[in-house]
Amino acid sequence: MAEAKTSSNQLQGLARFLINVGLLSQNEAAEAIEKAAAADQPLLTYLINNNILDASEVAVIAHQELGLPLLDLNEVSRETFPLDLVKLELVEKHRLLPIFKRGNRLFLATSDPTNQEGAKEFQFHTNMSIELVLVEEDKLQQALQEASEERDRTMEDMLEENLENLEFGHGEQSGGEEGEGQDVDEAPVVRFVNKILLDAIRSGTSDIHFEPYEKSYRIRFRQDGMLFEKASPPVSLAHRISSRLKVMARLNIAERRVPQDGRIKLKVSDKQAIDFRVNTCPTVYGEKVVLRVLDSSAAEVGIDALGFEKDQKELFLKAIHRPYGMILVTGPTGSGKTVSLYTALNILNRPEVNISTAEDPVEIQVEGINQVHINTATGLTFAEALRAFLRQDPDIIMVGEIRDLETGEIAVKAAQTGHLVLSTLHTNDAPQTLTRLANMGIPPYNIASSVNLIMAQRLARRLCEHCKTPEKLPRKALLEEGFTEEEVDSGLTVYKAVGCEHCTNGYKGRVGIFELMPVSEEIGRLIMQDGNAAQLKEQAIKEGYYYDLRTAGLKKVKAGITSLEEINRITKD
Repeated sequence: MAEAKTSSNQLQGLARFLINVGLLSQNEAAEAIEKAAAADQPLLTYLINNNILDASEVAVIAHQELGLPLLDLNEVSRETFPLDLVKLELVEKHRLLPIFKRGNRLFLATSDPTNQEGAKEFQFHTNMSIELVLVEEDKLQQALQEASEERDRTMEDMLEENLENLEFGHGEQSGGEEGEGQDVDEAPVVRFVNKILLDAIRSGTSDIHFEPYEKSYRIRFRQDGMLFEKASPPVSLAHRISSRLKVMARLNIAERRVPQDGRIKLKVSDKQAIDFRVNTCPTVYGEKVVLRVLDSSAAEVGIDALGFEKDQKELFLKAIHRPYGMILVTGPTGSGKTVSLYTALNILNRPEVNISTAEDPVEIQVEGINQVHINTATGLTFAEALRAFLRQDPDIIMVGEIRDLETGEIAVKAAQTGHLVLSTLHTNDAPQTLTRLANMGIPPYNIASSVNLIMAQRLARRLCEHCKTPEKLPRKALLEEGFTEEEVDSGLTVYKAVGCEHCTNGYKGRVGIFELMPVSEEIGRLIMQDGNAAQLKEQAIKEGYYYDLRTAGLKKVKAGITSLEEINRITKD
């Protein structure tokens, strides 16, 4: 879809304020918004860091224009900040720093006087009256950085104090299978396993694989979607390591013939804990154990950090703010579907809205959302959970996955009767999702009347900003990869991964690649005529809102966010 020139009534919040007080022109604001998004920075941070505006001048003018109190953040002792009232992830998400607490009033330092959305979320989480205090952007950046570093130091210090005696929940036992003699004999194994878990937390690992083989034993970490070997302990320790993990997860250590599922909770402090989802699977040479590191802060990254293009973000926000209908997110395991859904739920999570989710398992726990853990052994299926939700006055329902006709039919009916339904499916792209629903047995007219938006996604590794290097490729090669002649001839720069001390093989972090397809009237008509995925894709392209994952990936390459090699890895047939 061609982007229309930004008009004054499209610029909201801080951008409109800066225009109104004469600090930016309309064109300068529109350009700054685009460049800040490309740099993955808040607008004001981008403007100050690039010397486009002066932090002190912005704060003074905002104080004069809006009457908010102005404070020199450097004159306030950091030790007095009441940071224990909220999670640091919330502070970083909205860039609002708690600095004082007076009775039931919480004073938040901000450089953006228009940040009312953040203030409301703080009010919801603390149940306190919120007062905004203006500070200079550069000083706020420094204070936020110090708070983050202090949190990391505290976690590291607490975990390093005694690796043998870290406090775990959901599994520590004082007797029985782990008797007194075993406590002494297994001390090195206890310390080793604790160290592996600690290293995983520090390095941002998403999964830990403990893998036994005939003559070796290896431990691998999945970082930014790729597996790397972390350790190779003696194969003689394989059984003792798997037994230790099973004890921590409250699994049956005597049962080695069938898979088991459990959970480990590592307490970092009285207010913070890290969860691991544990699964065991019997292999030829012993039990393979995989731990998924469950990071609740992942759901609070904010919509701008997901990686949407500007037009995609507008489509997504428009869809989730509709009062009813269905939004489907599709992609393989590990493509970030859960984070995308919870980003939407966090935007919609307000005191006046009733949100219920059915998940298998519940990976991210969020205050204010009613979450149900599916347990098929007891008869609590997705379908049963959905039926219960519909009797509990819901506004928004999230279904972890539509796996069968029964679940799909109930979800469709909920979307048709005044509820917003969010769910996932396993298909390769957006058009195939509609035909997949039809193949399940859901009538085409129900699909057409209930589905609002389909979003396919993948995760691409971000290039490290410290070491990425321009890559010279022939013009013909760039055209064959999918870039247009106009893009190639306009001085396109493609970057490649190198690798340095700040990253892993030239990459650090990941970004979403998205394919969004709104279900228009014409697409709905095609669905009812049993149109196939190719016909649906052709119509979506005609309407101008749709471009596929490959095209979305090339946009990230053009912006210098990722490499052509990485996009080829995740999108090329």
